[in-house]
Amino acid sequence: MKVIDKSTQSASDLHRNVPPDWYFRSIKRNMGQRFWHNTRFKEVEKSTDKVEGYILDIGCADGVFTKIILDVSGAKEIIGIDVLKGSIDWAKRHWRRNRKMRFKLGNAHRLGFSANTFDAVFALEILEHVPEPKVVLKEIKRVLKKSGYAIFLVPTDNGLFKFIWFFWTKFGPGHIWNDCHIQSYRDGSLEKVSQDVGFKIEENRKFLFDMLQIIKVRKT
Repeated sequence: MKVIDKSTQSASDLHRNVPPDWYFRSIKRNMGQRFWHNTRFKEVEKSTDKVEGYILDIGCADGVFTKIILDVSGAKEIIGIDVLKGSIDWAKRHWRRNRKMRFKLGNAHRLGFSANTFDAVFALEILEHVPEPKVVLKEIKRVLKKSGYAIFLVPTDNGLFKFIWFFWTKFGPGHIWNDCHIQSYRDGSLEKVSQDVGFKIEENRKFLFDMLQIIKVRKT
């Protein structure tokens, strides 16, 4: 009998309208998306240390940003996981010639990897989509090697972000993301949960008119 992972199924249902190649396509076709994502990855690049070993990219979608992380970090291999089978299948096809990239279905609440596997873990604009952030961060800490680092990127839900997000999801092409944000990280809540699970916070800054927050943590 096949056992169905209900939390993975629920996440898949929540994001059922997201096209498999959403980022690849929208960055090419939409100037606003191109500006948004180029800006956030310039910030991520500032915090990315070089890695000789392995990296995990949680919520990799179509792998566009997984490739950027690989290029910036110089890692031996990067594994991207996502709950959306369509996105994983697309990424496997599109990046099939890159031997340093692997993609698989995965649930952030139960990472299917041994403890102390990865030198770095990235969770970029993903934590606002998960039902239990503390569980996810505990899993990230478990699979990180000692002295490994993780980078979290979340929207701040400040007034400007909420204004843009409302019109983007209600009246624009962002309607596919409508109701997909189920967590908010206002008032320092991401810093608190990171410290609660035992991470050491090394960087914490906001950018893009304070609409996005990046936190870099270390497993000590």
